[in-house]
Amino acid sequence: MTIARRTLLLAVGATLAAPALAQDFPTRPIRIVVPFPAGGTTDVLARLYAQRLTETLGQSVVVENRGGGGGSIGADVVAKSAPDGYTLLFHNLTFSTTTAALEFANRAPHSIERDFAPITLGANVPMLLLVNPSVPARNLREFVAWAKTQPQPPFYGSTGPGSTMNLIGELLKRDADIRMEHVPFRGAAPLVQDMLAGRVQFGGDQLSSSLQHVRSGALRAIATLADTRPSALPDVPTVREMGLPNLTLLGWNGFFAPARTPEPVLARLHREIAAAARFPALATRIQELGAEPGGNSPEEFGAAVRAQIEQVRPLVRALQLQIE
Repeated sequence: MTIARRTLLLAVGATLAAPALAQDFPTRPIRIVVPFPAGGTTDVLARLYAQRLTETLGQSVVVENRGGGGGSIGADVVAKSAPDGYTLLFHNLTFSTTTAALEFANRAPHSIERDFAPITLGANVPMLLLVNPSVPARNLREFVAWAKTQPQPPFYGSTGPGSTMNLIGELLKRDADIRMEHVPFRGAAPLVQDMLAGRVQFGGDQLSSSLQHVRSGALRAIATLADTRPSALPDVPTVREMGLPNLTLLGWNGFFAPARTPEPVLARLHREIAAAARFPALATRIQELGAEPGGNSPEEFGAAVRAQIEQVRPLVRALQLQIE
């Protein structure tokens, strides 16, 4: 057989195999790695999607929580998994800040751009800045004024060194010229619990998992990192309105696969997840959580994530944000 004929046969075989691969996938359970403990917004959204995908894919889709390292531990599990579509990552905006901090420290075990294939946005979720009600502040400007009067620096909590809230806390200290002490947690759920108990005065969380506490008065929302006020809490001002535009950051939760996952498999995953985002019962549930359902194209989702990485990298370098 000539080399040219062999090459032609291989090309034809690959062309025929691609649709078959997508048609056969999946043939066994799929796991969605959430790089935070159970109970936070990212975990809740992942489980909503997993339930719907189990119904539509005909295979079990399970959520596995792998918290720690500001989300980097769970993300690295996926980065090093087989690129076959059976291990997915469901992460949020902390992905960009944690990765940038690890890069700054020359300790990045993975690269978002190199080691992951974006699939689609799961939901846009505004990020809120929160205080315990014992803090006499109704908005971020009042919090800054209060913090400057305290003999001891108030505590601010985050989901770990290098996380979004760690970045926001350090930016606030710099731009507002206040003192605060950082308290890292393994995820939003334990952070919120300590805020509810009053052990941490200031922190941040995605709107979906903190909305009930804000509405009950157990926590007070003093600003949102989003460009616009959240429809679920229209009285909460943006950080830009509070004169701190550097704190503006888009909140998102989305799906990734390991790089080199076959394109037919990625296409099938995108099609099913996007359809799930449009499924009325799921879309309604996401909206009830104060979020906006996703389902955009991999190209759109990837471009948005890359833009956020470019936004936070210079901030991380300027603040010399470290992951210990």
